This record gives sequence, structure tokens and C-alpha cells, in this order.
Amino acid sequence: MRANCRKVYKYELRYTNMELKRAYVFRLYPDTKRQREINERLLLAQRLYNTILEKVKSEYGKNKITNMSKSTLNKYMKEAINENKDFLKLYSQTRQDVFIRLLKAFRNFFRRCEEKKTGKKVKAGFPRFKSIDRYKSITYPQDNGSFSIEKERKVYMLRVSGIGRMKIELHRPIEGKIKTLTIKKKAGEYYAIFTTVKEVQVPEVADTNPVGIDMGLNSFVALSDGTKIEKPNFAKKSAKHIARWQRIVARRNKGSKRREKAKQKLQRKWEHVANQSNDFAQKLSSKLVKSGYTSFALEELNINNMVKNSNLAQAIYAASWRKFMQMLSYKAESAGLRVFVVDAKDTTQECSRCGHVKTGDERLSLSERVYHCNVCGLTIDRDINSALVIKKRMEMLKRATPGQGGSNALGDVASTMQRASQVASMNQEHTLQPFVAGEAHDF
Repeated sequence: MRANCRKVYKYELRYTNMELKRAYVFRLYPDTKRQREINERLLLAQRLYNTILEKVKSEYGKNKITNMSKSTLNKYMKEAINENKDFLKLYSQTRQDVFIRLLKAFRNFFRRCEEKKTGKKVKAGFPRFKSIDRYKSITYPQDNGSFSIEKERKVYMLRVSGIGRMKIELHRPIEGKIKTLTIKKKAGEYYAIFTTVKEVQVPEVADTNPVGIDMGLNSFVALSDGTKIEKPNFAKKSAKHIARWQRIVARRNKGSKRREKAKQKLQRKWEHVANQSNDFAQKLSSKLVKSGYTSFALEELNINNMVKNSNLAQAIYAASWRKFMQMLSYKAESAGLRVFVVDAKDTTQECSRCGHVKTGDERLSLSERVYHCNVCGLTIDRDINSALVIKKRMEMLKRATPGQGGSNALGDVASTMQRASQVASMNQEHTLQPFVAGEAHDF
């Protein structure tokens, strides 16, 4: 039974007393002068990024370096600034943000190179140069007074060092300590994104109503209690308008003002689709958290590998699974609900009643929407069966980690999953008992 333990479950995401991380997005209304200041800093940050990247690329071609240290990258950054003093117009911590972005890019590159040597099928492309269209934001820290929010009568103003004061649409209060400010330009509009940290006491909730969640393309989510929720295809509804503006952009001369205006209109069309999708995910995740479920079982989907199937890639991206998973996780976290992540392997092929796994020619294809078990005779909707399997795997995980209450969520995805993996590895030696049918939830 120990040998199969890792195949059945992955880990439980846990928390008790926590530091909640949140991001608040507000619309900015800079005047013409402030827009020029923001655009100039975006351009300088993009040029600094590319200048340092060019230096590293040249060194990589000569000496085939195999890692990137902070000191090495800092050396190239100082060289770039000495060669072009215009980079000093950037706020010092904004230059540091460029440094951090490059450091992450190179460390990811060298990590993938090492993984490729071990036989993993990963792409290890060298970090790419960024056009001005791909460098859309600059970041400021809060701890040294680089920005502040001021109120003038009924209007809120954001003051940013080096840029000045501009109106901000502060449509809701900011909770917690502000850590950073990111100014982002998107489709010709400007936004302020504040990241915050807040210490919270999360109440313990008795785990009396668990639910398993299967995410699919036909139904956005299917729950183990038989509920299926569809998602409107927002991209399809806007497809004609998007295609029209894509043709207009293609016809206009590169670098012209008319092309730039057309690009902004096209970007706004895509932004409208993204906002619709985001609104759907927000409302659905809130509804599930408030529906009385006490724990959620989610499957660990490797979306990056799934989209390699060109026939499914567009549908998977349209489904916005990752965004929904993150929203559900942090909302469950705030409500004191438990979140589990189980292995997604064969959840579609396994019978939720007897545990038989279809193999060979009997395996279900994507077009088959009903699961029929040749062993016990169960006939059930394919997605509901998968949700029940996911829930049963959660019940097995609970037995493997007895007496551990609470949960954690995907607020800080990398660190949380690392901690959760450690929880699972410590419990690999538990002998698992046969599980009983239970409830399930979504992700």
C-alpha cells in the first residue's frame, strides 16, 4: 500500500494563523504630463532590461556560464548604468525591480537546463528581449516613502516619487500593510496595483461537508454532489469584433498613430473578455465558499503540459482554470476552510464505486461523456464520476494526515506548495485504509 500512496494523493494545503497576501487594483487617471512621465519610465526600464540581457547573452555565448549570481548580474547592471546615465532617472528601487525580473528569468532558464539534462521534457529557451509592448509595468516599494495616497476633499490622489500626483479611483478600502505599488499600462489605460500583508486569526471549521471538484471543458466544474456549472464562452461571443480589429491592425502601417490607436481598441476588446472571465470566476468562487462546504478536493492539473495539445489549448486557456483555482483557494483560506490537492492521474478512468481503472481499449475518449464500469456496472456522468474519485482521494489523504486541522491556499503558490509537499512526504509511511464514499469540492 505504501508504494501506491504517492499515486493516490499529492498533498494538503494547510494554514492556521496566517499572513494573508492580497492585491488591490485601482484605475489611475494621470494627466498628459504624468502619462509622459510614466511612459518614459516604462521605456527606460525596458531598455535597461534589454541592455543587461544583451551583456549576459554575450557572456553566455563566450563562456557558456551555467548559473547566474546576484553579484554577476549586479556587475552588468552597473556597467549598463555607467554607459547610459539616463537610467538614473529611474527610481532606485524600480531599477532593483528590473534586476529582480532578470534574476528570476535567468534562474528559471538554468533550472530548466538542468532538468533537461536529467531527461525531463522541458523547454529551456534563453530569456527573451522585451519590446515596449511586453514591458508594461514598473514597481515601487512602500517602506521608504516612494509613494503615498492623499485625500483632497472627496478625491483621492496617488503621489509617486519622480512622477507626481494623479487621481486614483479608490473604490474600496485597502486592508493590511501596503508592501509594494505597481503602475501598469494596459490597453492605453493606467492602473495602480497595491500588494498588502495582513495578520489574521483564521477560525477552525469542523470538516462535516467535504466536496470534490472536477474541472472540465464541457462543464467548467462538476461537483461530487452532482452539481454541474457551465461557463459562458466569452471569447466566442466577441470573436467577430476581435477578428475585425485584428484585420484593421494588420492593414495599418507599423509605427503609425492610426495603427497604435487600432491596437489599443483591439487590446480593449481582449480586456473586456478577460474582465468577463474574471468576474465569472470571482462570483463562482465566492458562491462555492459560501455554500456550506467545509473542505475542497482539487486535482493537480499541469496546465502548461495540457496546452501542448494544440486541439485543446485554446479551450483550456478560455476555461481560465488557473485563475479560478487561485480565487477559490484564497477565499477558502480566509474562511477557515480546508483545501486538498490530489493527483489528477486517471481520475477520468477510475470507477468512483469500486476503484477499477480502465486500461487499453476500454479507456474513455474525450468524446465519451458517460462512464460505465465493466466490473461493478456503475453508469454515471463522466465528470461527476471524476469529482467523486477526487473526493475519495481526499478522504484517503485525511487518513494519512490524522489530527491535522485547518488548511492553506494558493496565495503564495510556490512556497505554499513546497510546504504542502513536505507535509505529504512526511506522511508517506502511513498505511492507508480503504476509503468510504464522501463529499467533494471544486478548484
